[in-house]
This record gives sequence, structure tokens and C-alpha cells, in this order.
Amino acid sequence: MDLTDKRLKLTPKRIEAMEALGLHRAEDLLSYYPFRYDILNTSDPSTWKEKEKVTFEGTVIGRVSSNYFKGRNIARFQVLAMEEVLSITIFNRPWAKTLKDGDVITITGIVSGKNRITAMTYNTKALSEQSRITPVYSTKAGIQQRTIRDCIQKAFAALGGTIEDRVPIRYQRAYKLLPRETALHYIHNPETEDDLKQAVRTLKYEEFLRYFTSIELLKQDNRIYVYKPPRNYDKAFVERVIAALPFTLTDGQNKALQDILADMASTSPMYRLIQGDVGCGKTAVAAIAMAACVTAGYQAALLAPTEVLARQHAATIDQMLGPFGIRTVVLYSGLTTAEKQNVLELIHTGAADVIIGTHSLLQETVTFANLGLVVADEQQRFGVNQRKTLREKGNQADFLLMSATPIPRTLASALYGDMNVSTIETLPSGRKPVKTVLIKENSFRSVLNEVMALLKEGRQLYVITAAIEKHEETPARAAQDVFTALQKLFGDYHVALLHGRMSSLEKEAVMKRFADNEVQVLVSTTVVEVGMNVVNATGMIIYDADRFGLSQLHQLRGRVQRGSEQGHCWMLTKSKDPVSLERLQVLVDTDDGFRISMEDLRLRGPGDILGTRQSGLPDLVLGNLAEDTAIMNTARRDAADIMKDPDDPDVISFLDHLKDDVSID
Repeated sequence: MDLTDKRLKLTPKRIEAMEALGLHRAEDLLSYYPFRYDILNTSDPSTWKEKEKVTFEGTVIGRVSSNYFKGRNIARFQVLAMEEVLSITIFNRPWAKTLKDGDVITITGIVSGKNRITAMTYNTKALSEQSRITPVYSTKAGIQQRTIRDCIQKAFAALGGTIEDRVPIRYQRAYKLLPRETALHYIHNPETEDDLKQAVRTLKYEEFLRYFTSIELLKQDNRIYVYKPPRNYDKAFVERVIAALPFTLTDGQNKALQDILADMASTSPMYRLIQGDVGCGKTAVAAIAMAACVTAGYQAALLAPTEVLARQHAATIDQMLGPFGIRTVVLYSGLTTAEKQNVLELIHTGAADVIIGTHSLLQETVTFANLGLVVADEQQRFGVNQRKTLREKGNQADFLLMSATPIPRTLASALYGDMNVSTIETLPSGRKPVKTVLIKENSFRSVLNEVMALLKEGRQLYVITAAIEKHEETPARAAQDVFTALQKLFGDYHVALLHGRMSSLEKEAVMKRFADNEVQVLVSTTVVEVGMNVVNATGMIIYDADRFGLSQLHQLRGRVQRGSEQGHCWMLTKSKDPVSLERLQVLVDTDDGFRISMEDLRLRGPGDILGTRQSGLPDLVLGNLAEDTAIMNTARRDAADIMKDPDDPDVISFLDHLKDDVSID
């Protein structure tokens, strides 16, 4: 039901407010869950502790004084509550001066001392009429909590009696789940904490069941091609390539390589994820796999996230495989028309063995002679539509995806359930962890001497910001302002600016200048998170570090440990929030990407961390893959059972709803 439907009785202003929150249908309102609940603390004043949040009923004594101080209205008055006289202060509620002696009100506030309360809200309903548990929703400036609550209640009134259960009845009965309509009502209007607990349990199970059933459907989708000609590669050739490497493969690299080669030699298309921490050597493993593919008579393609990285990969792989007669070409927009045409011809005729490029390789003008292996060098999940496009370009091509956001194997099988997963847990010997320092101010003046020393040694520096321009709602340091300031500070060095609003050509030009050391200081947003491999850049400053996810920060600092020189990362934050500071301290304490990504999973969910939204999987809103192990494992088992008999009348409706709601082809 669209929000403009007359049955909802929403004003244009309220429709605009809900759409600003990303809510466009009545069903969206019901699935807009509170992020926390305020529970009334009605204890006796004698037990109150300073800074404790309390709610109580009181009778106004005397008159209310009201005045302005530094632009804020301050109202002060006294109330008699539970035989105690309490002094109340409330800010920016100028109408409080209308309270009269004898008025009975209910106040919620913070204890600021003996018999002193700093009120947050008050109303004229008796305490017995107050909701004991009040939902609190994520909102934006100008949109009040009561507006969100009222809109949700109107959605219930309009949709009541029509909300269908999604979970097959046999699982509802087995686990004593609530009907969906009841669960949604309780999560928005809980009368008791048990109501809330049951609602959350029901809706979490539904989320996980939909999630894992979607994965089962994706697995089924990937088995469309029953038979793939095995890649009968030259084992002796592969061993010579490995022997010629200037380093020894780690145990993790060897195990991942054997997994990949076994998939390539099988009669089923490979769809494998190779995951490992920053610098674990995933690309070297992929290059050896591409060499094996070529010896089997097929072409291999590598998709890189940026043109700069595509060129870097091409140079590295050509150096590695060129001496063995394997021809590598690179396709990117910076080539002249004649150069592009030549590369396209080499790809089409099969004269090119290994093809490196950006997503331009997916264009219709690119036709392969015999594509056998596709490697996607991205941190995010490879999209369903891109997967289908490449299927059409190759003849049952094998897929190898790489992720630098590693997670423990038990969770990898859940998040990447439609793929086989290889994990490289060990880093090459001699790899130094980035020295990471947390600075509790949004300035690097305290380490300026260290930064200047790094530049004087001939090294290069990244400076990362969370915003391009200054914005009132998100007062973070802006790239434009930092760029201007650092041009003055680092007058003896070339400073450049990079951000997402620049055109592709502009971004590539800046990144190339930095890669060639024509620029020593690069001020950038997170566009450098993927695709910059500048060995000489060994320093990074990150403004407003509290605004980034932990995995994102870990990926960013990985840019400054690409070679043997010691990398340095300075994280700046002016946040005083103890939770934020504790999160950032994790990066100081460890360079273990597994631990870091787990913290991110707890805080942000898989959609943000791993790009699962690209894959057609439904979002997890309540469910947490890092914490809800019991419900998750139960739902995963039930999803597998559902797929054993998808024609069972009990599950047909569930599957139909799921296919309609998510991008399962």
C-alpha cells in the first residue's frame, strides 16, 4: 500500500517525512523497527543514583521561573513526588512556564544531584496512563518520534487483518512463534518485556529463514549448467611458475590454490570465494590459477576496481607469467581508440591469454575467444547481473572472487553460502603490521614532526576525510577544506585532491600522478579504499575516524603496508563516546582482520560489511550473524529442508513471497 493511499490518512507533510526515512509503503512502516526502547524506571527517589534516567509523577508546587541564557530557554520549578520535594530544570521548553501550582505531571529526566532532576520530557498524563515500554526509532533532523509512531499506528489500522504469515506453519508450531501480525504489533507496541522478547524471536527467525532460503535458491541458480568441460591444465607448467616466484607460498596460499585447481579440473563450474586479510597474497594465488587456465586452452580475465589497479595488476602478472609465454593485455578507458581496437582484437582472436580490466570488460564490444576463468578483485560481493553477463561471455566460466574482509569459516559459510570458501589465515613471513595510533582530537598537530619526517624521507602520505564538503548535519572535516589547508602546510610538496564526485578520467589522472610520485600528499575520501597500490606511500592520516566502519578503516590502513617499509596510520577523532573510542582501540590493539570484521558484523550487519545487498539476498535488520548463533543455525537447517521439497503446499507461499521480495533470478 503506497503512502499516498487515502486509507492511511497521512498528510503530505508526513508522507514527505516518512519518505525522507526511506519509507515508501505502509509495509515499510511496519518493518521500520525501533533501535531501542525506553523502559520506565519508577523506583523510589531514595534509591536514585546520579546520572540515572528516571520517570515519576509529581505535583507542581508554586510558580515556574523561565529565562533565557546563551540562547537557550531554561525553566525551573519544584514538584512534590513520593513525599519528596524535587527541583526540576528543563531546557528549551518555553511552554513549561504555563504549568500552574497543583498541576499533576509525569516527568522523565536525569538525576543531577540529591533531589535535583534535569528533565528531558514531561506530559500531563498520570503515570498509570504512561506506556511502560516506549519504542525509539532512528530519525532525521526535524522528524519527531511521535510522528513516526503515529504513522506506524495508521499503517496498522489500514493493514490490520491482512498481514499474512511468511513462515511455513510447521515451523511456527515447532518453535511456538507468534503470528506475523502479532509480532509486528508487539515490536512496535510492547506492553511487557516478554511481549517484546517473543516478537523479536519470531521476526529474527523469519529474517534468517528468508536469508538462508535465498542462499539455497542462489545455489540452485548456480547449478543451471550441470556439466562443464574440465580444465585439464598442465601441472608441470604450474609447478614451474610457482618455483620461479621470488617468495615461497604460505600454507594458506597452497591450500587455497589446491582448492581452486581441484574446482577447475571438475565437471561443475567453480564459484569460489578466496578470503584473507590485507596482504595475505590472494592475488598471487589467482595469478597461478590463471596460468593453469591458459595451459588448459582457455583465456582468463581479471576484473579490477580501478584503472590504476588494473594497470598495476597487468604489470605484475606480465612480469610473473610473461617469461613463460603467457600474453597479458589490459583494457581501460585511457587507451586511444586504436589501442582499444587492437586489444579487443587480441581478446576476440584468442591471441591474448590473460585479460585485465575494469568492469568495462562486461561491455558488449568485448568478446572472448574462449573464456574459462573470471577473477573478480573486489571486496564487495559480485552482483547477480554481472554474474549473468559473464556467463554469457564465457562457456561455463569458472568464477573466483576475492575478499579482503575475512571472517571465521563458520560465518563465511553462512554469508557466502552460495559459494565455496577458501581462507588464507597466514600472512607472508616478514610482513610488518601497520603502526596505528589513536589521537583523541581531530588534528595531527601532536604528530606533525613524525609526518614531516616521513615526507622528508621521500615517502608519500594519504589524508582521508569522511566528507567532500562541509555539511551542517554531519560536522566532519571536509576534503576540500583539508586540501586547502595542507597545500599551505606542506608547501614544499605536491598535494592533490581525490573524491567520488570527480569524473572517472579526473580520478584516474590523480591516482596515476600519485602512483608515479608526482604527488606526495593525497587528500581523499574513501575512494582509495580499493584500487590504490602505491608501495612508496607509507603514511595515512584519517580524520573523524569514528565515522568509519572498522573493516573499512582496516582496508584503508592496508594501503600503507604494501612493501617492506614500515607503514604508519594516525586515526583522529574528537568523539568522547566511550563505545566509539573502544571500537577504534580495537584497530590499535590488533591487525587481525578476522577479529576486526567480527566487531563490524556485530555493529553494522552483513549488508554493509560484505555488500550482500548486491547479491539479491534479503537484509538482516534484527538478526545478527555474529551473535544469534542458535537461531541462525536452526534457520539454516530449515532452509535446506525447504529446498528438498519446494512443492510442499506448506512452503509454496513462503517461496513465492521470497522470490517476489528479493532479486532471485
